Amino acid sequence: MIKVSESAAKRAKMLMEDDGLNPETAFIRVGVKSGGCSGLEYELKFDQNALENDKIFEDNGVKIAVDKKSFLYLVGTTLEYSGGLNGKGFVFNNPNAARTCGCGESFSL
Repeated sequence: MIKVSESAAKRAKMLMEDDGLNPETAFIRVGVKSGGCSGLEYELKFDQNALENDKIFEDNGVKIAVDKKSFLYLVGTTLEYSGGLNGKGFVFNNPNAARTCGCGESFSL
């Protein structure tokens, strides 16, 4: 399962509405692809069309869609939102990552 913190849920709903999407039916699509300075990097976007191989989760009123391959890397991850002095944005708290880069956008196992 992939969890969503309260702050990330609140921010995601607001951004979905800003993009003209209904938070009740839209979801956050998360994934993993090769790249970044640590070997694997996260992908995150809003979507409203589920794919055949998606796993769908819901936490704090936000739906998350992830493809089966990416799910293997993201099991147990919590999506958080950081609004501190070091920058604003969504942050992946991934217990499977053995190493992350300084910006937190890529990781390795």
